[in-house]
Amino acid sequence: MALDKPYLDVPGTTIFDAEQSRKGYGLNQFCMSLMKAENRARFKADERAYLDEWDMSEEQKQAVLARDLNWCIRTGGNIYFLAKIGATDGKSFQQMAGSMTGMSEDEYRNMMIGGGRSVEGNRYIGEDGNAQAHRQPQGKAGKA
Repeated sequence: MALDKPYLDVPGTTIFDAEQSRKGYGLNQFCMSLMKAENRARFKADERAYLDEWDMSEEQKQAVLARDLNWCIRTGGNIYFLAKIGATDGKSFQQMAGSMTGMSEDEYRNMMIGGGRSVEGNRYIGEDGNAQAHRQPQGKAGKA
């Protein structure tokens, strides 16, 4: 019996629930491996070969290679694990978050200092707010 998931109607948001956790297990384990310097060096030397050592889907591997964090999240990645990729690339969490919204680091920082995105138009899918997928360059609409 499938669980009712009313939270799936939140625009611009992939909820990391048990289903996403199962889907992203290999991807997230790969990310955790990057905590060791020798693994980061192996990954940077030949990213594809290193990814092929992990039980990940081809889509997950392509998302990592593209450094498309929204795509990684859609395939089961958890942002706290994915942060290891950003750190391996020398990026701050703020830079990563900005890239996920299509903003520069400064634009993202200023938006957050200003209180973040408005909830107006962003409470459920179909409203006309700025968190809706069609306004996200890396969101589902941006991939269509």
